[in-house]
Amino acid sequence: MSVESGTGKDSILEFFVQASNKHDFSLDITLNVKGAVVTGTLVSAKEYFDSLSETFEDGSDVAQKLSEELARAGESVEENQSAEAHFIHLKNTKVYCGDSKPTPSKGKIMWRGKISEVDGFFLGKIAESKSSK
Repeated sequence: MSVESGTGKDSILEFFVQASNKHDFSLDITLNVKGAVVTGTLVSAKEYFDSLSETFEDGSDVAQKLSEELARAGESVEENQSAEAHFIHLKNTKVYCGDSKPTPSKGKIMWRGKISEVDGFFLGKIAESKSSK
């Protein structure tokens, strides 16, 4: 693992993503992406696609077809664990864009982003403070 990749992708972040994809490893992480702060739990691509698949499986014929395609995408990612990772997947995600309230503020949001677009990161999630207002 080279610490300085110079390819526009952080090799350490890519290492965490590869560990997640290959070993079902999860990690609380916060990313800086083009001025926004994205916080959540790193999950494997398979878990990401499986979770998305589940959201569509009880719907219409079109929704069920989407569910099947997403499940296949998860299986494909697991079978083709190449040395290079291009996307990072988070669950329970919150996005902060300069204000104190995250978007979305409710729900268990799955998020996918390009590793090459991440400007920086730190380990751990941002927790919302419980104010008495």
